[in-house]
Amino acid sequence: MPVRGAHQQIRAAVLSWPGAEAHPHRFGGEEYRLGKREIGHMHGDYLVDIPFPRRVRDEVVAAGRAEAHHILPDSGWVSLFIRTPEDVARAIDLLRLSFDLATKKHRTDGR
Repeated sequence: MPVRGAHQQIRAAVLSWPGAEAHPHRFGGEEYRLGKREIGHMHGDYLVDIPFPRRVRDEVVAAGRAEAHHILPDSGWVSLFIRTPEDVARAIDLLRLSFDLATKKHRTDGR
């Protein structure tokens, strides 16, 4: 069962980071970006999908922090199903990791 209000909690956290923006996601839900780079997206209160470089994705999955993407398991994406309040905090932490990686990339290539 989803955590009621998870989307609002996660959205508030992400949008407090400098330069982070929210946009509608092409497959439904809400996408978070830094410039043109997506740092992740949410589907309601129940699912967060986050892109990572493959090496980071492998580390995140191996540590049990998220699972391989529910539709594209061989990609760099991870999925996190929000089932508990702890999952909300974990989603924010993983989105922050994606944001930090995007910030470093944004500084070097301007995207």
